[in-house]
Amino acid sequence: MAHWLIKSEPEAYSFDQLVRDRKTAWTGVRNYAARNNLRAMKKGDQALFYHSNVGKAVVGVAKVVREAYAEETDEGDWSAVDFAPVKALREPVTLAAMREHPTLTDMVLWKQGRLSVIPVTAAEFSAIVAAGNKKA
Repeated sequence: MAHWLIKSEPEAYSFDQLVRDRKTAWTGVRNYAARNNLRAMKKGDQALFYHSNVGKAVVGVAKVVREAYAEETDEGDWSAVDFAPVKALREPVTLAAMREHPTLTDMVLWKQGRLSVIPVTAAEFSAIVAAGNKKA
């Protein structure tokens, strides 16, 4: 199983909305590298759900329930993937906290921060989930 980080502005589509919807098509990705990451996803892969702009934090975990398919658009060769929620984190893991975490120093996020869909290692995924589920 591979692991990913997917970004969404919470005012556009939040993790809470994904929980309410129980499933969503991840559409609107208009960067070739991010699109290729969508195409690499397999059913069952898990993704960290990151609220960008407002909050700047990982707030939950989602899973791929439908692999990449052609997005209906007149804008070119783009793909979509369907996600379902797995669980919300007890506490958001902020961008600042991730920058300070020793396991996360080599994340793709630091090199390609503008991508909305990026791979993460199993160790990075586990570290972020553990940080978000620590008891206060």
